[in-house]
Amino acid sequence: MIERYTLPEMGNLWTNEAKLKAWLKVEVAVCEAQAELGYIPTEAVEEIKAKAQFDEARVLEIEKEVRHDVIAFLTNVNEYVGDAGRYIHLGMTSSDVLDTALALQMVDSLDLILACVEELIQAIRYQAQQHRYTVMVGRSHGIHAEPMTFGFKLAGWLAEMLRNRDRLVAVRKEIAVGQISGAVGTYANIEPRVEALACQKLGLDPDTASTQVISRDRHANYMNQLAVLAASIERFAVEIRNLQRTDVLEVEEYFSKGQKGSSAMPHKRNPIRSERLTGMARLVRGNAMAALENVALWHERDISHSSVERVAVPDSCILVHFMLRETISLVKNLLVYPENMKRNMNVYGGVIFSQRVLLALVEKGLTREDAYRLVQGCAHTAWNTEGGNFRANVEQDAEITQHLSGEEIAACFDPQFQLRHLDQVYQRLGI
Repeated sequence: MIERYTLPEMGNLWTNEAKLKAWLKVEVAVCEAQAELGYIPTEAVEEIKAKAQFDEARVLEIEKEVRHDVIAFLTNVNEYVGDAGRYIHLGMTSSDVLDTALALQMVDSLDLILACVEELIQAIRYQAQQHRYTVMVGRSHGIHAEPMTFGFKLAGWLAEMLRNRDRLVAVRKEIAVGQISGAVGTYANIEPRVEALACQKLGLDPDTASTQVISRDRHANYMNQLAVLAASIERFAVEIRNLQRTDVLEVEEYFSKGQKGSSAMPHKRNPIRSERLTGMARLVRGNAMAALENVALWHERDISHSSVERVAVPDSCILVHFMLRETISLVKNLLVYPENMKRNMNVYGGVIFSQRVLLALVEKGLTREDAYRLVQGCAHTAWNTEGGNFRANVEQDAEITQHLSGEEIAACFDPQFQLRHLDQVYQRLGI
């Protein structure tokens, strides 16, 4: 099902052909390094580069017999290369190929993800600017709290995505490592200089101290950063879902012409994209947990991590890339309803301004307890009465009006007071 929606550039990075191409790229880079250091003939490397190729079907055919994927691959490559093939994989172990090639795929995937992150940042930034002064009610516990702006809500999303970008840039550096260190990582049959030169050709750094595998804390961090990014997207999606509820309807996913929301109820306009994003975040989190469990391997290596990574790493990269593309479209085309925001903000006659009235009374000399009792009484009466009006209750309360004039009460219901410092947040974000 995911393949149906995946953009080709990410899906193509994780095909079996792409994996084998990455393996071959590593093998050729090592051969080139060996030749430059004088360990194998230069003409042999040129022959390898000219002839080396593989046939997926043939690799799988050989693997059925030998039960080893890298041996099957090397056997097939040597069928094309001939005598010069004896210099391929010289002094190496399978994990040198597997882990270094996997690093190439993970880096390439992250570059696509980072490009989408940047596009999403710009989409959120634009909407935050557009709705900088679009006043709405802020909510805590799902209950009306105090005034804010929709742009301020989006500013929080923007700040979070900027942090995600920084984390992904850092993890890209951490995962961009290769190893060409041989069995158990001791360089017994291949020199560290070969590793350094081969990794340089591949755009990677040599791992600091590999065993027979690159330690999986790097991969766990990579997967967990993807999970954090997916969790951020989920947070945005859940917010949109809540704000699209019929009784709220302050924002709404774009509903295209001809789109249908329900097979039974023609009126339905459901937040299907946001719901889909919420579900996918759960998968990415699950894969991150599996990556954490891959860190503890037996001694210098086992292959308990391998079967997990063959599924979890491609799936998470593909899922997160798709989630980003969906979120970009969702944010760019989001329908915003300022009038509904204004309506919801004034429900029950402006109970969301209760703290302003409370503080105004305290400033007049009342104790906080007495002021709280008076204001809460007016608020709860409005809340529990059909058509209740908090402001009217305040204006008619004899105890309150003893301390506050009509102008002072009116000032308490001006939302601009709560918004007066929001420009500082925008300045921090450079918008």
